Amino acid sequence: MRFRLLSCLLSLTFALPAFAQYSETAGMNSAPAARVIEQVRNDKTGKMETRERFVPVVRDSYGNSGGNQHDLAVDGAFDGQTVAVVQLYDFPFDAVRDALKEKGFSVFRWNHGVPPAKEFEKQLAKACQLWIISSDTRQLSDEHIAVIKRFFDSGKGVYIWGDNQPYYADANAVGQALMGVTMQGDLMGDQVVGLEKSNGQQHIGIRRSHLLSTGLEFLYEGITIATVQKNKVLEPLLYGSAGNLVSGFYDRNGKRAIFDGGFTRLCNKWDTAGTARYVKNSAAWLVNAERFGDAVVSKSVKLTVPDKKQ
Repeated sequence: MRFRLLSCLLSLTFALPAFAQYSETAGMNSAPAARVIEQVRNDKTGKMETRERFVPVVRDSYGNSGGNQHDLAVDGAFDGQTVAVVQLYDFPFDAVRDALKEKGFSVFRWNHGVPPAKEFEKQLAKACQLWIISSDTRQLSDEHIAVIKRFFDSGKGVYIWGDNQPYYADANAVGQALMGVTMQGDLMGDQVVGLEKSNGQQHIGIRRSHLLSTGLEFLYEGITIATVQKNKVLEPLLYGSAGNLVSGFYDRNGKRAIFDGGFTRLCNKWDTAGTARYVKNSAAWLVNAERFGDAVVSKSVKLTVPDKKQ
């Protein structure tokens, strides 16, 4: 019996994330109360006694666990790593960049277009992941998408962002090429959703107990959003207030991607529930430390082309 119990405990231990980059609350939607050990004088005896008490986590104004220590990754964990961004729909990116910087990431951004495929591949090789923010017309060539597929097949993470119709042209082209997935439609969102719930007919909310949803019990869904179409490869991450699948993630064969129909979260109501944490968690997860190990935090060669319109 004792041996069986020990075996179970060991199995649990090795099943949990054990990477230096991750916080102690990785995979928890809500951080537990902190255990405090203190010396207290007994009023009756006058002697000092050791006592413990539990202090509930401080929460932000939306109800999520407060403080960067409850993000998926610890601050500075990915110092030297670069997030490459192909931004085909123009909006200010400063808030996203600042959030990623907290975890050590630098951002290399192509704004309004990308260079020829060979140069694109050469620059992309220096990044740990790629984010694509789609526009209403396709701008990535078949050659660019072939580069992205090789990048993805190598184990590097890819975040594919679209939004309400028709702002998913390249999102669908890349999603189809990498995973056979697409998004469609135009739904009004603009709501904060909680943890995933089901009434038997539809799901609403953010996925429970996943690395991506660490520290998130409430998340803003975006304003007008597209719906990820039914498929067999993506796992649901965020269901919108209308019960539509806003985003899903791919985690198979050592490869990771996120497919998202609500890029308005990046540029509208940034300070609404959970957006900054969600962005940081996504980048930390897409590094794919589970595949590449702790060596992933070693310094990479930073991209040096200025972050401005090409």
